[in-house]
Amino acid sequence: MSDVSPSTVDSRAAGLDPAALDRLRAAFEQRIAAGRLPGAVMLIHRRGVLGFFEALGRLDPARDVPMSADAIFRIYSMTKPIVSVAAMRFVEQGRLLLSDPVAKFLPEFGEVRVGVERDGELQLVPPHRPITVHDLLRHTSGITYEFLAPSAVRRLYSAARVWSLERDNAEASRQIAQLPLMHQPGSAWDYGRSTDVLGRLVEVLGGRRLGDHLQETLFAPLGMADTGFHVPPPQHDRIAEPCANDPDTGTAVKLSDIRQPMARQSGGGGLVSTAADYARFLQLLLDGGSLDGVRVLGHKTVEFMTADHLGRIPVDGDLLAPGHGFGLGFAVRLSTGEAPMPGSPGTYSWGGIAGTSFFVDPKESLLAILMLQAPGQREETAPLFRNLVYAALER
Repeated sequence: MSDVSPSTVDSRAAGLDPAALDRLRAAFEQRIAAGRLPGAVMLIHRRGVLGFFEALGRLDPARDVPMSADAIFRIYSMTKPIVSVAAMRFVEQGRLLLSDPVAKFLPEFGEVRVGVERDGELQLVPPHRPITVHDLLRHTSGITYEFLAPSAVRRLYSAARVWSLERDNAEASRQIAQLPLMHQPGSAWDYGRSTDVLGRLVEVLGGRRLGDHLQETLFAPLGMADTGFHVPPPQHDRIAEPCANDPDTGTAVKLSDIRQPMARQSGGGGLVSTAADYARFLQLLLDGGSLDGVRVLGHKTVEFMTADHLGRIPVDGDLLAPGHGFGLGFAVRLSTGEAPMPGSPGTYSWGGIAGTSFFVDPKESLLAILMLQAPGQREETAPLFRNLVYAALER
């Protein structure tokens, strides 16, 4: 994947049906024309060929600027797979075991407590076992997100303003460690700020800030020139922005300020990127850990990361679609059926809260990326995109 640009698209060579791609384009153009989306960038790469790369609508509705293929997006939770790869590099170096207690590297987690609601009161009890690195990677740590279904523990997260970008990663880790866990470690999959803590662990092992570590070990070697924790001034005119108000609720849409460096470099949701940059990261995984001669991970490590790591561990909430488990940074499809959208067993995927999403189907030698900034429409656009991408596959 040496050149990812619209000029290199060859849909037929990628085994994609041009008429079906027209339907994909038209579906998103219709929603853009209706004011439901500001704009979008879509990319499909299959069998080693770039088969579709389109920029639609507006980059910034307030300035009426057309969308560009090199637009920079807030990818939020699509940060998690990248930080998970960074952590697994330490495993391959023999510096980290998934069974290691997190407190071995972050001592603040040595005295965590679990919040249990009884008779309307929150009681704090000791954990049955320590939180492990494995728990952070697969979201079984008991660390949660404050914006999920209301609970006494999540209200404490909100009151503590754990989302604040004014604290650096070290301070944020200490704050999270002082809050009660939502579940006993290892007892439930609960999507949360585990990868923020993992990002701090990467800082400790790497001996530098998370962004500097990712830049030297991943972004520079992979040629991901537009990926980082903020957008430098010369590139501000490439930032994709949302519509001012949500088309369904009318409420103002406010996304993170990415025009200047912040104290917090959130391992769970702080990165910005482009479709082309993120495609290089996904192609690295699809190719078994190496890209254009650069080896990042061993192929068995990638295989391990993209397998289900939940087994019979129950899932809290509805963020995982039916028929899916979770690996080390990704949702993992377990069966052809059950989920309300097509796909192959072994497909891995995730998305960001502002509407970006991706999926990788190794059986089809396929990766697909949807980039947009429309938080309220993400539950509609991600399955729509996946349905229409699969409809375009030719044998």
